[in-house]
Formats: sequence, C-alpha cells, structure tokens
Amino acid sequence: MCTNRKIVWSLLVLSVLEIGFGVSSIALGAVGLSWVQTTMQKTQLGDASPVWSGMSFLICGLCGVLCAIKRSGVIMILFSACCICGLIGGILNIQFVWALAKQPEALHSLHLGALSLAFLGIASCTLGTWLTCRLASIEQQRMFQEREHSLHHSQELTEKVRHASSLPIT
Repeated sequence: MCTNRKIVWSLLVLSVLEIGFGVSSIALGAVGLSWVQTTMQKTQLGDASPVWSGMSFLICGLCGVLCAIKRSGVIMILFSACCICGLIGGILNIQFVWALAKQPEALHSLHLGALSLAFLGIASCTLGTWLTCRLASIEQQRMFQEREHSLHHSQELTEKVRHASSLPIT
C-alpha cells in the first residue's frame, strides 16, 4: 500500500524532474530560435513552442515542489491546474514541432529533442496529477479519522461530566 510519505517523495522527485524538463525545453527552444534568426529564415508559429511548453513544465514542477512541502488543499488544486496547463502546452508543442519537422530545411535533431522533452513533460504531468489525487485522498481520510477521534473523545468527556454531576455530594 502506498503511504503518505512515499507519495510525497514520489511527487517531490517527479516535480524536480519536471523542472529539469522545463529548463531543458526552454534552452532547446532558445537554441532553435537563435538558429532560425542566424540563418535568416522567417520565424514560424512553432519555433517558440518549446519555450512556452518549457515554461508550463517549469511552473508545474515548481508548484509540485510546493505541493509536496505544504500539502494543503488549495496548493493541491493549484498543482493539478498547472499539470493540466502543462499537458495542454506539451500537446500543442508536439503539434507545432511536428509540423516544423516535416519541412525540408528543418533541423531534425533539435526537433527530435523538443519532441522527446514534450513527451516526457506530458508523462510527468499526467503522473503528477495522479499522485496529487492519491495524496488528496489520503489527506482526506486522515482528516476524517482525526474528526472521528475528536468526536469520540468529546463524547467520552461529556459522559464523564454527566456521571460526575450525578454523584451525591458528601
């Protein structure tokens, strides 16, 4: 069974990887943009898409680290929303780069790297969303058990007070 600690550590490792995918994608996109500008080619729609998807992966990873540290409901929701944005950014990046890679003057190794990073970013966003849902479920169960324990404890105290007040004073 997955424990809370294992999920948090998995989420932390995955978020650090996501940050790495984001930084790598941004760097690869910057190299691609500089290559387009140095060869005096006309910039196209997909030339900057690795930069934008890298930004979404980077933000997703940073929110994931924050989620692993804080574990509050609002941060879990924020992280899930960032993962969804990362998925969308990664999918759009794949579509744009795939269209660019079909052109004859394309730099295929750069596009292959951008596509690989996009696939890895999408996979980590999907896994991050699943881990966050698991973590939220475990936190919800923990809070429910604490509430039940608190209600049971207050019931015992009420019975003791009631019993103490019914005893005759000597």
